[in-house]
Amino acid sequence: MAPLPDARAEDAGLVEKGRYIATAADCFACHTSPGGKPFAGGYPITTPVGTIYSTNITPAPRTGIGTYTKAEFFDAVRRGIGRGGKRLYPAMPYTSYAAVTDDDMEALYAFFSSAVAPVEQENRPDTVGFPFSIRSGLVLWNWLYLDTRPFQAQPRETPQVTRGRYLVDHLEHCGTCHTPRTMLMGPASGRYLAGSAVSAWYAPNITTDKVAGIANWTDSDLRNYLKTGHALNKGQAAGPMAEAVTNSTQFLTSSDIDAMIAYLREVPAIAGDEKRSRTSYGSADRPEDVARGQTGSENRGWKIFSGACASCHQAEGQGVNAYPSLTHNSTTGGPNARNLVATILTGVERQSGDSSVFMPAFGSGALWVNRLSDQDIADVSNFVLKTFGNPSVQIDATYVAKQRAALTP
Repeated sequence: MAPLPDARAEDAGLVEKGRYIATAADCFACHTSPGGKPFAGGYPITTPVGTIYSTNITPAPRTGIGTYTKAEFFDAVRRGIGRGGKRLYPAMPYTSYAAVTDDDMEALYAFFSSAVAPVEQENRPDTVGFPFSIRSGLVLWNWLYLDTRPFQAQPRETPQVTRGRYLVDHLEHCGTCHTPRTMLMGPASGRYLAGSAVSAWYAPNITTDKVAGIANWTDSDLRNYLKTGHALNKGQAAGPMAEAVTNSTQFLTSSDIDAMIAYLREVPAIAGDEKRSRTSYGSADRPEDVARGQTGSENRGWKIFSGACASCHQAEGQGVNAYPSLTHNSTTGGPNARNLVATILTGVERQSGDSSVFMPAFGSGALWVNRLSDQDIADVSNFVLKTFGNPSVQIDATYVAKQRAALTP
C-alpha cells in the first residue's frame, strides 16, 4: 500500500487506530484505481448489472468527503446512504460494515479526516443499466438484506472467536465474495461462505466442510495464506484475494489473524458438489516424458505449457521457489476453471513484506509476445487440469472468451 501522510489530528492514537481499521476493512484496495492516488476512487467493480466505479473518499472538499459530517460519514459506511440521501450500491459492503462499532467508526472518521491526502478527482459514472440504475429500489433491497443491529458477543463464544467473527463477518467482509448471491444479488440463505463466482474469479468454499471447504488446512496453512498469500500444497492468492493480502490481511496483528482462524473453525460445514478436496490432486506420471515427441493435435496444450509455463512451474508442474506447484493446488483442483483461466489472463501481482510475487499475464493486457488466444488458453488449461489438477473440469474457447469479457470493465 502506498505510504500515507503523517497523522495531523490531536489524538494521534485515535488516528492510528483508524488507520488499522481502514486496513482491516480493505478500503485501499477498492477505493484506489491501478496506478492512482490512495483512496481517490475510480477502481472498476464488475457486477452482473454493470460496472460500478469506487468513489473518491479522500478529504478533498469538492470531489471527496472533506465536508462530510461525522453523521454523514457513519451513514455512508454503515447504512449505504450518501450525502443528500443518495443510495449506494452494495458493491460498497455496507451490509457488512453495518455492525462496525461506534468506537471503530470514530477512529475511521479521524483517520480519513486528518491522515489521508486530499485529492480533487472527479468520480467516474457507473455503467449500470435500467432498472438497476434507479437507486430508490435499494430501499427495498436494504429492507431485505441490511441488518442494522449492533455487534454483540454470542452466548458461549470465547473472546477470541468473538473478535474473529467481527473481523471475518464485518471488517474484512469475507462473505461479500465467499457467499453465493441470489438473483437479487443478496446473500443466499444457508450458504454462508460456501463459495461464489465473483466476476471472472471464484471465491472458494471456506467453511469447515472436509471436502469442499478448508477443514484440511492447518492453522499454519491459513496463517501463511493470510499473511503472505501462499500456503504450501494448498493455494496461492491471485486476483481480488491477492489485493486483499497485499493491502489488508498481511498487516493484521498475529492475534487478529489467529482470531479469524479460530472463528473460521466454528463456521458450520456446507458441502458442495465436489467428490474430492481441491488440494488432493497429484500429478500424472512424468507428463513431459510422455508428451515429448508426439505429433498429434492432442498435445497442443502441452506445447503451450512447455513454451509458456514450464520455465517457472517446471516441466513436471512441481514449481520452484516463489512459483507454486500445480499439484495439490486449489486453483487447478477446484470445481471449476475460473481462477485458472483468470490467472492466465491477468497474471499475478502480490506483495507481502519485502517479497513480491509476479506472474506475467497472457491475456489482452499482456505484452504482445505473451498473448494467447482463447483457444490457446483453453488448450493449456485443459492440459494443466488433466495432468496436475481436476481432470473432470474441461473448457473450450467460448468459456475463455466469456471470462475474458468479464475481466474487461
